[in-house]
Amino acid sequence: MYFYAIESPIGAILLSSDGDFLRGLSFYPFDLPFESNQDLPIFKETRQQLAAYFAGELRSFDLPIHLEGRPFQLKVWRELLKIPYGVTISYKQLAERVGDVKSIRAVGRANGQNPIPIIVPCHRVIGTNGGLIGYGGGIEKKLYLLKLEKSLLFD
Repeated sequence: MYFYAIESPIGAILLSSDGDFLRGLSFYPFDLPFESNQDLPIFKETRQQLAAYFAGELRSFDLPIHLEGRPFQLKVWRELLKIPYGVTISYKQLAERVGDVKSIRAVGRANGQNPIPIIVPCHRVIGTNGGLIGYGGGIEKKLYLLKLEKSLLFD
């Protein structure tokens, strides 16, 4: 596994890859003993696309990603990829999309375990009442991403 740390408007981001696919994006502070591999093509492309996204120049990522999880998690994460830029849906709507409206809590857990946030846009899922409910990187990051996407739709 390869790692590369980058800076962003929402703080440091740690990328992980198997060499071919992006497999992880982490927000939390990291102090891992790792050898950075910034020359890996997947890291260069991810860095460029994230920079364009944060600059308001990119609305859809085109990166080779590999999601690894249980079948239900994969189903949820694939549905997240279908949520358009600047659009939010509720956890209930996401549960309906995966075929079981009663699975709202399981959908919330899977959403929270998304290994590649931003690119797999779990920040676009909100509470039924419009409230910002949870985000692995913290509510302030979720709010930043939602404001970034909404404000750019009307510029």
